[in-house]
Amino acid sequence: MTQLRKLMLEELQRRNYFEGSAKIYIRTVKELTEYFACSPAKLGLEQIRQYQVHLAKKKVAPRTIEQRTAALRFFFVKSLRRPYLPENIPFPKTPRRLPRC
Repeated sequence: MTQLRKLMLEELQRRNYFEGSAKIYIRTVKELTEYFACSPAKLGLEQIRQYQVHLAKKKVAPRTIEQRTAALRFFFVKSLRRPYLPENIPFPKTPRRLPRC
């Protein structure tokens, strides 16, 4: 287990995240690492933006992109303690549906 993964898992446990969410967050950072073929600690806002565009081009559902964005926000802001603001890593707009009667 890498030091970054251990750090992120400790932060997730410390904040009492659900185990399923923790697995998705860890998988998201792993996929980001594989996509750029380097340590996620070396990545910045531009790479996060590129990864979000990549997910949108793959036709990933907006809710999935939201979840991945939440994972990236957690990793960079909570685990790595970078001073990114929420608008630096934006959530995609998700379509709203009217309730059926």
